[in-house]
Amino acid sequence: MAINWGFNIARPRAVDMDANDLSITRRIMAQMPEFQACIACGSCTATCTAGNLTSFNFRRVHTLVRRGEYEGAYEEMGKCMLCGKCRLSCPRGINTRGLVMLIKRELEDK
Repeated sequence: MAINWGFNIARPRAVDMDANDLSITRRIMAQMPEFQACIACGSCTATCTAGNLTSFNFRRVHTLVRRGEYEGAYEEMGKCMLCGKCRLSCPRGINTRGLVMLIKRELEDK
């Protein structure tokens, strides 16, 4: 008989990078090496026009692509209005508009 202690054991939230397909991420990094320079500070998300009007979050999509978790990322990229505010606010000077278009292009076939 199992004792009910009032809590459940949660699944670990660790990302198994070895199990994920990183081929698209590698192609993106080869075409735009500045993708690696992102420090995930959130400036892009804070100034995003699309993020204020929809559930779009560029930092979340960036993290998913870096992890090789592409499911849903293409649809999210469709919400971007390409206004360029994120590029202006990026402390690393990353061409986020170019990165959005590159991610969309690479994920179209997936």
